[in-house]
Amino acid sequence: MQLRKLLPKTVVPIWSFALCLLTSVTTTAQAAASAPPLAPEVVALQRAALAGTGAADLARSLATEAGPRLAGSEGLARGVEWGLRTLTALGFENVHAEPVTVPHWERGTASGEIVAPFPQMVALAALGGSIGTVEAGIEAEVVATENLETLAALAARDPEAVRGKIVYFGERMQRTRDGAGYGKTVPIRSKGPAEAAKLGAIAVLIRSVGTDSNRLPHTGTTNYEEGGARIPAAALSGPDADLLEQEVLSGRPVRFRLRLACRTLPDAESANVVGELSGRERPEEIVILSGHLDSWDLGTGALDDAAGIGNAITAARLIAGLPERPRRTVRIVLYANEEFGMSGGKAYAAEHAAEVPQHQAALESDLGSGRIFRLRTSFAAEDTALAEALARALAPLGVELDRATRASGGVDISPLVAAGVPTVDLAHDVTTYFDFHHTANDTADKLVPGDMAQATAAFASAAWILADHPNLLRRSPPPAEQH
Repeated sequence: MQLRKLLPKTVVPIWSFALCLLTSVTTTAQAAASAPPLAPEVVALQRAALAGTGAADLARSLATEAGPRLAGSEGLARGVEWGLRTLTALGFENVHAEPVTVPHWERGTASGEIVAPFPQMVALAALGGSIGTVEAGIEAEVVATENLETLAALAARDPEAVRGKIVYFGERMQRTRDGAGYGKTVPIRSKGPAEAAKLGAIAVLIRSVGTDSNRLPHTGTTNYEEGGARIPAAALSGPDADLLEQEVLSGRPVRFRLRLACRTLPDAESANVVGELSGRERPEEIVILSGHLDSWDLGTGALDDAAGIGNAITAARLIAGLPERPRRTVRIVLYANEEFGMSGGKAYAAEHAAEVPQHQAALESDLGSGRIFRLRTSFAAEDTALAEALARALAPLGVELDRATRASGGVDISPLVAAGVPTVDLAHDVTTYFDFHHTANDTADKLVPGDMAQATAAFASAAWILADHPNLLRRSPPPAEQH
């Protein structure tokens, strides 16, 4: 930029502008010089993490050796065995399994087709927890508004226009860096079938809650209401949702045939896997590093959530490699079931209720293999200085502190947050994550080792600072609504 564009029309001496520039540079340099230097442990952790591929290697190992890990399945049992074997081999202490009762739903086969006005086979997947259709399938007219159905549009419908029909929800998820588009759109999956059932619909189809254009549907849990009607529910791939919408917009009645062979079996026994790095001074006080072992059954769960498991274990392993352990215990928790109702997280909070006051903080990695770009905390006002210290430590990794928004915690640690345990949210960049989330495309080739190394550096740095902090963090009232 030319200097004259920076000056007003009145003449300003060049020495005046130079003095301003010099003052600005000097002030910035002084601020940088006055900031406390990073602890050598943080520098060592970040250097080691960025130089390695440990997190990606572990994620690939879990996805390959255990495969899909749906709650109640043999795959999850293999995942639990993998967790016990891996933590033991890496030298962690007190490695053990803690029993968890999990739901057991089987997908079975699924098929769908537009029967009229223009016959087309489509790619779809049952939503998790859906009931099946009769063996021969069901066929009915599709209900969708001109703007395509949302929960709000459905609520405004005359029940007689819905009764005996298949409701289609076509809300599109927007691609965002922080996943806000997912939170906005996912109610069509989690609540849509229950709401449509109240109006007498016989089935629900949704546009997959995802950001890709692949002909691969996204599954995910749907929640029926206790005592309410239950109807079959499935997600169409993006291109097939486009296809159905084109037929709806033709103005002709659209008929659809759906067959789902899914079923719910009796609850099964699984386990959370726990391992520790005992603290040097206050081993009874705990910092949690965690992720969830289970995954959906369409892919191998490499991003969701073998990546998080890899981040958590590798971060703790790097801390174990320091010359001196932190004051507090770093505890790794690999949760048994996040996807189907977070029974692993609930079981951990119940099992360790007496220890909750001794939990310094909880961290969870469960948003793929992207880089960490944002830090949030739920610290009490008296501990603001620690949040700032975390921000300074993570700044070399390109992580920024969000001071305006309170950390909510991941799904598995939300029972701990509700009990008052402070949390640190390290937000992964999920710009592309929801292209693969809950699909057959969630496979190990999607892992990005370099980005995972940066995420591991962030988790290791934050966990070490929390574990070595001189004081136990104060408790502050949790928000009214938990994540």
